[in-house]
Amino acid sequence: MSKIKPSKGAPYARILGVGGYRPTRVVPNEVILETIDSSDEWIRSRSGIETRHWANDEETVAAMSVEASGKAIADAGITAAQIGAVVVSTVSHFKQTPAVATEIADKLGTDRAAAFDISAGCAGFGYGLTLAKGMIVEGSAEYVLVIGVERLSDLTDLEDRATAFLFGDGAGAVVVGPAAEPGIGPTVWGSEGDKSETIKQTVPWTDYRDGTVAKFPAITQEGQAVFRWAVFEMAKVAQQALDAAGITADDLDVFIPHQANERIIDSMVKTLKLPEHVTVARDVRTTGNTSAASIPLAMERLLATGEAKSGDTALVIGFGAGLVYAATVVTLP
Repeated sequence: MSKIKPSKGAPYARILGVGGYRPTRVVPNEVILETIDSSDEWIRSRSGIETRHWANDEETVAAMSVEASGKAIADAGITAAQIGAVVVSTVSHFKQTPAVATEIADKLGTDRAAAFDISAGCAGFGYGLTLAKGMIVEGSAEYVLVIGVERLSDLTDLEDRATAFLFGDGAGAVVVGPAAEPGIGPTVWGSEGDKSETIKQTVPWTDYRDGTVAKFPAITQEGQAVFRWAVFEMAKVAQQALDAAGITADDLDVFIPHQANERIIDSMVKTLKLPEHVTVARDVRTTGNTSAASIPLAMERLLATGEAKSGDTALVIGFGAGLVYAATVVTLP
């Protein structure tokens, strides 16, 4: 018989607070058109994007995360010292080690919180949320800070017509804590590594270091292949998340998909047959694709504008490079 005592965590977990940070510089499509042969109408019709935010030198991955996290902690009504773990999803922190999560945890004033980074692209927030839920229920942390943050302007090839207009910068954060009833449903997640070439970094860092290529690495994608996968496969995953939570589309109040492309969002809404009463996040129009940051940023904006309210039932789904995905149903803070 095992001598290990059972964990004493909370029965359930939920999101208690949310915060976001968007860089001060707003970049309209006209700026993008200076380096690619396209038009404002083409960009809007293909992606829905009108503007995006690009970070300045002071708006680092850590700095943006601290700003967003401070708001989330205040929104949750706790102190930074109560945070037991900091999970950061990002692909644009350029130091291999240490994890940027450790710097963020220190700057926030946590009491030696566990801190680590994960790399799961646009599904990173969902991955982090799932890890946080597990920590709270297992008992290794009472409160977990989950951050999605990107400076994708650093990884954008402004001459690549397929991607130059897509990406933006920003940070979104949530505090996950104990709950008396379920606030985060079962996660439906996975990967399709056989499709990893459809969204990728152009070359390894070593090729740039060794002079094999002169151009700094950037993110590129096969647009049509990604669109088809997202529209047809991710709608199935979203439905599986609804089924796992034991609800139907009629029970939803809010739909917060990864803000990759408004055409993808529209197609998913149609395929899922979401009722008209469901509020759909469309933060992509003014924020662009911020990868791991897109879902918490969209969530924060919906609550701030009153389009969604505390206690609403929301379906969230992230999908992207890997190809990876994660979907779950949550109660909004």
